[in-house]
Amino acid sequence: MSPTAPLEQVQTRQLLITYEAHGPLSGEPVILLHGFPYSPRGYDAIAPELGALGYRVIVPYLRGYGPTRFIHAETLRSGQQAALAADLMELMDALSIQQATLCGYDWGGRAACIVAALWPERVRGLVTGDGYNVQNIPRSVLPRAPETEYRLWYQFYFHGPRGVDGLTANRRELCALLWRLWSPTWAEGAERYPLSAPAFDNPDFVDVVIHSYRHRFMYADGDPALEWMEDALVKQPTISVPTISLCGADDGVGAPPEIDDDLEHFTGPYERRLLKGVGHNIPEEAPEETLRALLDLLRR
Repeated sequence: MSPTAPLEQVQTRQLLITYEAHGPLSGEPVILLHGFPYSPRGYDAIAPELGALGYRVIVPYLRGYGPTRFIHAETLRSGQQAALAADLMELMDALSIQQATLCGYDWGGRAACIVAALWPERVRGLVTGDGYNVQNIPRSVLPRAPETEYRLWYQFYFHGPRGVDGLTANRRELCALLWRLWSPTWAEGAERYPLSAPAFDNPDFVDVVIHSYRHRFMYADGDPALEWMEDALVKQPTISVPTISLCGADDGVGAPPEIDDDLEHFTGPYERRLLKGVGHNIPEEAPEETLRALLDLLRR
C-alpha cells in the first residue's frame, strides 16, 4: 500500500503487527498512529520527512486494518481503548523501544494518550489529535446536547445488527461518507480516500470496529485480561509528558470549543494549537503543522 516504505512485521501477545518503517534503526524513535477509518497513508507527507532527518519512524496498521492479523482465531476481536494501548506498548517492547515520541489521532490518539498517562517514562513527547482522548466510559450513559448526539449517528448505528450488516456490505461507501462528513472543507479527501480504503478489507475490520463502538457505551464486554487497565482509565489519569494538542477547527465529528476543556488533564508542558480549515483527519489534512509539532517536541 506504500511504495515508499518497506513493510515489516512483529509479533505481540495477540497480533502480527505490520508496520511501515522509515529512517535508520539507530534513530530516535517516533511512532505515528492512525485512527478510524484511516490508515498509515495519513502520514505519507510526514513519515519520510522524519526518516530523512534521522529519526526511526514506525507507522503501524492498527488491529483490524491492512495486513495486521490476529494470531489465534479464538481471540476476542476487541476494539476497546485498553486493547489499542496494550498493542502500542507491546509493539514498543517487541521492537526494544524504551521510549518514543508518539503522534496519534482518533483511535491512534487514544492509544497514545493512554500510554502517555499510564507509562509516562516510555513517552518522550506526545502530539495528540484533539486533546485528551481517553474515554470516560461510565459517563457514556449520560445524554449529550442534541447537536453533539446527532454527530455520533454512526456509533449508534453500530450498536445493532443492522449496523453490522451495513458495515459488512458497505464498508467502503460508509467510510467514504465519514471522511466527507468529518473533513467537510478538505478538497483532497476524495483523491486521498482510495489510498486508505484497502486497509478496511482486513477480515477482522468489522468485528473490531463494532466491538469498539459497543464497548465504549458498555454494550459489550471487554477483554478480561485488560480489565485492570479499564479500571485505571475510569479515574481519567492525567498526562504529564510534554504534549501538543492539534485541533481541527472544521472537525465534523465535533468542532473543538474556543476554550480548551481538556486543560485539566495535562499536568506537564502543554500547548493547544487550533488549525483553521482542518477537519478530523489532522495529519493528512495538515501535514506541515503536524510535522512542526513533532519537531518542536523532538528538538526540545
